Amino acid sequence: MKALEQTHDNKFIAVLVSCTCMTTWESCTVGIRAKEARPHTVSITEFGAIGDGKFLNTHAFENAIFYLRTFADKGGAQLYIPPGQWLTGSISLISHLTLYLDQGATILASQDPKTFPVIDGLPSYGRGRELPGGRHSSVIHGENLVDVVITGENGTIDGQGWVWWDMLHNQTLDYTRGHLVELINSANILISNLTFLSSPFWTLHPVYCSNLTIRNLTIRAPGDSPNTDGIVPDSCTNVCIEDCNISTGGDAISIKSGWDQYGIAYKSPSSNIWIRRVVASAPTGAGFAIGSEMSGGVSNIKVEGVVISNAKSGIRMKTTAGRGGYITNVSISEVEMHNTEKAIVFSGFSGEHPDDHWDHHAYPLVERILIQNVVGENIVQAGELLGLQEAPFRHICLINIALDVLPGSPCWNCSEVAGSSSFVLPKPCPELQDPELSSSRR
Repeated sequence: MKALEQTHDNKFIAVLVSCTCMTTWESCTVGIRAKEARPHTVSITEFGAIGDGKFLNTHAFENAIFYLRTFADKGGAQLYIPPGQWLTGSISLISHLTLYLDQGATILASQDPKTFPVIDGLPSYGRGRELPGGRHSSVIHGENLVDVVITGENGTIDGQGWVWWDMLHNQTLDYTRGHLVELINSANILISNLTFLSSPFWTLHPVYCSNLTIRNLTIRAPGDSPNTDGIVPDSCTNVCIEDCNISTGGDAISIKSGWDQYGIAYKSPSSNIWIRRVVASAPTGAGFAIGSEMSGGVSNIKVEGVVISNAKSGIRMKTTAGRGGYITNVSISEVEMHNTEKAIVFSGFSGEHPDDHWDHHAYPLVERILIQNVVGENIVQAGELLGLQEAPFRHICLINIALDVLPGSPCWNCSEVAGSSSFVLPKPCPELQDPELSSSRR
């Protein structure tokens, strides 16, 4: 921050004025209390489970969780998973439950699609994300839950997703792929100290959730695996994501809030999300992204202390005509980028539509976004910011950014965007060089 401390000129003061619209933050875990040990614990082996990686344990999990319902009003219970490979189909969790994977324990997803029942599409999407109709349930599934912990001693949940990736590539999918973990309309959730591997689709997908803490996770999928995004908070509020290491075949972290007219009608935004101390690799996606499904709105987002490497995009905002909604009050700071194709990308032309009934006049609002204290090496292009003629992106503030762009590459490409910048190298496009422009539109 030396450059910020040393300047007192009028230009810098104007930039500060235009970038003071961000929410004040105090703690990453506001509203999320620490989880205490459960008074009751059972092992999955007590219900006939065999951890040889071959025996299908779906019924053992069902019976164990059914039994643990009796402790819901007694402080809840813990389901202990000992070392071994525990093959299973979809598992549905209950409230007041801790799912605990010991060191050396792996929950191994079945590769038989029939073990993942088809469920309804989300109301904010109107259908499955990939195909019309329903979608396969996730490996770990939960709906209308409170007080749930998924944790352990660095145990593993392995989605064995290649059978699903092959079906997608071969166009033999019957319904949209399931996620590795999906929690719907749930509150007071902690996911920590685990490794997640090879998700069929998005890895962690909390949707319509509140008071959610995700920390100390390792998430891995091959760089060419299709849309295996790491953490995808979707129409969620009060979320803390910290100390995670993510390398996937999509966006490492992507915030969403519904798809076109369905997301607009459902009116469930993502807000108050704090992301910090994350290491991200995304060869086919972004280290951090918002959208493109953001029709319910995304606001009050803070990202800090992120290291991004081997990514197609470092920071990316994605939307398009028909989305409606908004992306506003976003603060991104203290970011390192290495070997990244495009450091900063804002796109008003990203993503398809769920059907032919989307509103052609539903334009997104993208404004009040601060990106500061960013360094990057081996960057192909510093930035590409392409807004919509009908809804230009505005109040975009860039401060203290130094990017080592490869020789001969175009540095910036901008259209239909307005904002301000200070201490940015290489010098940004003219649309981002006028501090008066941002402050005059407040």
